Amino acid sequence: MRRIAISVAASTMTLSLAACGALGVTGTSSEASPTKGNDITVGVLMPEKTNTRYEEFDYPIIKAKVASLTDNKGKTVYANGEADADKQAGQMQRMIDDQVDVILLDAVDSHAIADVVKKAKDAGIPVIAYDRLAEGPIDAYVSFDNELVGEVQGRSIIEALGQGADTSDKIVMMNGSPTDPNAGQFKAGARSELEGKVTIADSFDTKGWSPDVAESNMAEAIDKIGKSNIAAVYSANDAMAGGIIKALNAAGVTKLPPITGQDAELSAVQRILAGEQYMSVYKPYPQEAEAAAEMAVAKIQSKDIEFDALASDKVDSPTDKDISAQLVPVVALTKDNIKSTVVADGIYKVSDICTSDFEAACEEIGLK
Repeated sequence: MRRIAISVAASTMTLSLAACGALGVTGTSSEASPTKGNDITVGVLMPEKTNTRYEEFDYPIIKAKVASLTDNKGKTVYANGEADADKQAGQMQRMIDDQVDVILLDAVDSHAIADVVKKAKDAGIPVIAYDRLAEGPIDAYVSFDNELVGEVQGRSIIEALGQGADTSDKIVMMNGSPTDPNAGQFKAGARSELEGKVTIADSFDTKGWSPDVAESNMAEAIDKIGKSNIAAVYSANDAMAGGIIKALNAAGVTKLPPITGQDAELSAVQRILAGEQYMSVYKPYPQEAEAAAEMAVAKIQSKDIEFDALASDKVDSPTDKDISAQLVPVVALTKDNIKSTVVADGIYKVSDICTSDFEAACEEIGLK
């Protein structure tokens, strides 16, 4: 995928179609001549349930946005592949057979799904890749700048180690699933910040993003490197960070090294408060999910001006070039900006975060 530079945002803002004028685009929804009205069906395919974001945030936001864009006449149909590529292929084929109007696809395996993407294309059903860049003739892509995610994680490790960081510091890298193209981009971004500054003493690709696999791999790394010799752990996401922490605790580590994450899961936000996890990458799901819904509706209603404004970036996949895309910026989430990110964006209420076990930590940072 061609690298597109996007600066890290200090706060987030939901993209709306009203912003089209700011992009130098003229024309409105009322001026378009859609081939379909508001009575449309959007198929939504999510990849797994281990990461809670897909069912707690992404899909509900997409569903609500499709409804609001279509005067509550449009509907969504949903399926979750549960980390099984064959299962997801069957789910997508059923959506094709049912003749949905457009499909938002977050692929379990970006390569394996390519043939089914081609079947959707042959059936005249547009496919918009969501969050992960699927192979095959997709019509557009909406996600985050994935190399930037890894860069933010890598820079955070160096920041946590402080001015004394050098190549004697040993880092363990717990990367994501090898079937997820995003995982390779996260890893590449992180390595670009870590290599030459610290020593990557061990590195794992984690099947299915499984926390249990991450825990087992971390136990192996501890045995190999020594529990007192691990300066920091790069964890590609929050769920795996939880497994990594279990392995460190089981090994008797009393002072946890800096551990990264991604997705700003509630449990991770609380671990950050408690000092168990150093940071997470907050990816503003409302912005990504609403943009995907807007792109899907604009595509099927032939609102080309709006669609082009929403997908003004370009990316390459292994099978296709110059795919229209929107890449959303990300935020490094630490103790210092919990209130201005996940709370301000309505992802969590303070009461969700500051349960009885975390009241003191919340008081300490003024989170009330």
